Amino acid sequence: MEEELAKRLAIRLALLCVRHTCIEDIHAGVPVDTIAGDYSDVKVVTPSKEIPWNELQRISEAEMRDFMKEVVNKIYTVLLRLDDIEFIERMDNFTVRAACKWDEPDNLSDWFTGKWDQTKA
Repeated sequence: MEEELAKRLAIRLALLCVRHTCIEDIHAGVPVDTIAGDYSDVKVVTPSKEIPWNELQRISEAEMRDFMKEVVNKIYTVLLRLDDIEFIERMDNFTVRAACKWDEPDNLSDWFTGKWDQTKA
């Protein structure tokens, strides 16, 4: 695939199939402040204990399952419609405006090369 086309497709997939999903509901809410900068000074108080922010599970198994299902379904739908010119034009028009301040993607040439490394998966 031509590099510029791959960059545009990556941004469009990320925006439409990842960013614009149920993860937005999880991302919404009151942001957490930290003076330390690494959240080591933040804790969550529950009826039974205090949990340091850095040890807190911030997305439940059910939320992760719903998120991944939505991402897979949206990517699948895009892949099935790559030859639908009107769909691609709508996708382009939306993402050009919505992702105009995003960084260009980087080619992670050492990623997923066939040598299994869990730190890079």
